[in-house]
Amino acid sequence: MIWLTVLFVGGALILTANFSASLSEFMPQSPTAQQAVLNEQLLHGILSRQIMIEINGGDASTRAKISIEIVKKLQRNAAFFSVSNNSSNDDASFFHYFFSHRYLLSPSVNSQLFTVAGLHKAIENSINMLATPGGEMVQSLFPSDPTGATVQLIQSLGRVARPMTQDGVWSSRSGQSALILAQTRASGSDMAAQQIAVNSIRLAFAKTKNEAGLLATGTYLMMTGVGVISVDSRDTIVHAAEMMSIISMTLITILLLFVYRSVFVLVLGLVPVFSGVIVGITAVALGFSVVYDITMGFGTALIGEAVDYSIYFFVQSGQSEKNTEEWIRNYWPTIKLGVFTSVIGFSSLLFSNLPGLAQIGLYAITGLLTAATVTRLILPILKPRHLKVRDLSAIGEYLLRWKKILFILRPGIVLMLIVACVTLVSHHDNIWDYKPSALSPVPAAEQKLYARLRADLGVSGSGYLVVVSGPTINATLLTAEKAGITLQGLVENDVIASYESPVRYLPSITMQQERQAAIPPQTQLAKRLHEALTGLPVKASLFTPFIHEAEIQRTCAPLKLADLHGTSIGMVVNSMLVHHGKGWQAILPIKAPASGIVNTQRIRSSLARQHIKDAMLIDLSDSSDQLYKGYLSNVIKLSLAGVVLIVVLLLFLLRSPVRVFRIMLPLTAAVLSVSAGFVLCGYELNIMNLIGLMLIVAIGSNYAIFFDQADRHGQGGIASCTLASLVIANTATIMGFAPLAFSGVPVLQAIGATVAPGVFLALLFSASFSQRQAS
Repeated sequence: MIWLTVLFVGGALILTANFSASLSEFMPQSPTAQQAVLNEQLLHGILSRQIMIEINGGDASTRAKISIEIVKKLQRNAAFFSVSNNSSNDDASFFHYFFSHRYLLSPSVNSQLFTVAGLHKAIENSINMLATPGGEMVQSLFPSDPTGATVQLIQSLGRVARPMTQDGVWSSRSGQSALILAQTRASGSDMAAQQIAVNSIRLAFAKTKNEAGLLATGTYLMMTGVGVISVDSRDTIVHAAEMMSIISMTLITILLLFVYRSVFVLVLGLVPVFSGVIVGITAVALGFSVVYDITMGFGTALIGEAVDYSIYFFVQSGQSEKNTEEWIRNYWPTIKLGVFTSVIGFSSLLFSNLPGLAQIGLYAITGLLTAATVTRLILPILKPRHLKVRDLSAIGEYLLRWKKILFILRPGIVLMLIVACVTLVSHHDNIWDYKPSALSPVPAAEQKLYARLRADLGVSGSGYLVVVSGPTINATLLTAEKAGITLQGLVENDVIASYESPVRYLPSITMQQERQAAIPPQTQLAKRLHEALTGLPVKASLFTPFIHEAEIQRTCAPLKLADLHGTSIGMVVNSMLVHHGKGWQAILPIKAPASGIVNTQRIRSSLARQHIKDAMLIDLSDSSDQLYKGYLSNVIKLSLAGVVLIVVLLLFLLRSPVRVFRIMLPLTAAVLSVSAGFVLCGYELNIMNLIGLMLIVAIGSNYAIFFDQADRHGQGGIASCTLASLVIANTATIMGFAPLAFSGVPVLQAIGATVAPGVFLALLFSASFSQRQAS
């Protein structure tokens, strides 16, 4: 009754749990300042929200028409903050903002500009620009802005790389594709929202292509971006995991049907596993605010060990109810000890600063404890009195004969272990891969598409960031303005190509007020303007709008971040102005010069000379590598701590260092052999291999403990039915994990290729190193 109640309550909680497909599960809970900036950019930065769209096939005119229609459709979609292809007035909001606040935003505004000499020079420059390319804009703005402040602001944006145009829309450099740049409202880490955005783009293209008829025949759509790649990667992992799960479950079902010769026993044997899954998910839902999808996938794989418990029960308990009682008395203590060692091993994950790994640890621990408890207390009740499980003693006797051969091969196994140790010591610098790209499921073609479209659209890679901090928004923007002066000097000296800054769109209030103070009152400005026009071919009456609007901007309230809420400008500013802890951070992305080499030392020294407090230069690529290296090092330490705890537990319970050594020896040998095998194959281990090694210890400990108990209590070594149950459980585990090695997805391949051979070796070594051999 208690068991059913727990399952019912757990099921109800799962239905109301908050599941997430976010990528944030592998971000640290207590990051450093640089890690926090990196996380913010990866999860919520403007780069994570961009989707780059490419329309291929057909002629340029057709691609342009399709591009225009797609933009029209997507601009009405709430999933997108902006959709641009240069065809519509999607830059109109930027232009209107710059024009309306030109004297608050323009760096050219100072007290000198509004003197008679300053106005004369500015108006003379604007007149000279009338005859240059782009002079149409200057002409249209001339009455309202004879100083050219608006044009200068627009041109400052133009210094950022812009894509080519063809037939009025953005085009690739080859001219063979039309390009669109979309920006989603949701962050790139919101997988569900990104999926909706991706589906909307595909639907808009399909409708447009259908409306265009024969002209659009042969056109096709491609898209990329952080969100698109994340969605595709998740789908790839989920599809591969589902496919491999089907294959694994089919193989295990065939195996168990062959062993049990009973569908009823097979179904009964799955009860502990499903109970563990329900309780495991429930525990994670109660312990965390959200249950991550990937956690569920890996957690369920980890408690796959629970299948072994029912195999032990049915095979070892044999033919009658009496045997069930004997199983509880003779075998349950051994299984219980194996469960405890597994729980202690997984408990190390609870202390990881990665929420994803902590969830996996909690899931595995509660799942295993539940499965073991159900096996001990529920299966004996559910098992009908008359049920007879197939007698496997004949298979066990056959296996015992093979075990004698293993005893003979023991010296060879010891030699193999020595070779493994020598291999790992000699390659100790190349055992672990500290680059996160090792886990990337993104195909090379997708990576090339991302790089190509980013270059064609002039989207900054944001490989380097200057980050400044302050207690308030105004203090932070003031520091960003100071850093901007330094960076502009580096631009002029070709140290960097360009930089972006939030103060381009939202200067500090202090700076805005200084610029307002530079604007003279209306009557005084009119007088100065009249004098400034002396010798110029224009009349003062032409500039009535300028006098009027300068007065408006002189007396208006300075712009604040709240004024930009819900606007395109606000989104741009928010991507570079981040609230962090008790203060704020301004992020200034840097673009590398044509050489592609950024002199980081010179940038740091330039910032230091200007005494810009707490300024950080972050190399995103290097920081992400260091971040992942920190994760991996942390998990390695926790795993070693888990092994130490297992040894302590065994010493406490067994009271025999010799027996503990015999239990740990085959497990250690299996871990070292698998690791050395990877190294010899030129493969460096990653964090998923490490989880696989932990599974080898967790699952393999059951085998080693069974052989230890047989050595201690058996008259002639391990019993035939016990050996048969271990081999069947081991085969089921291999069938469960081996297909993952062929999934084509690095994270799944790493676990499958580690666990499958590892548990086989753990059983092999446990049998070989057992003290007693069957007579």
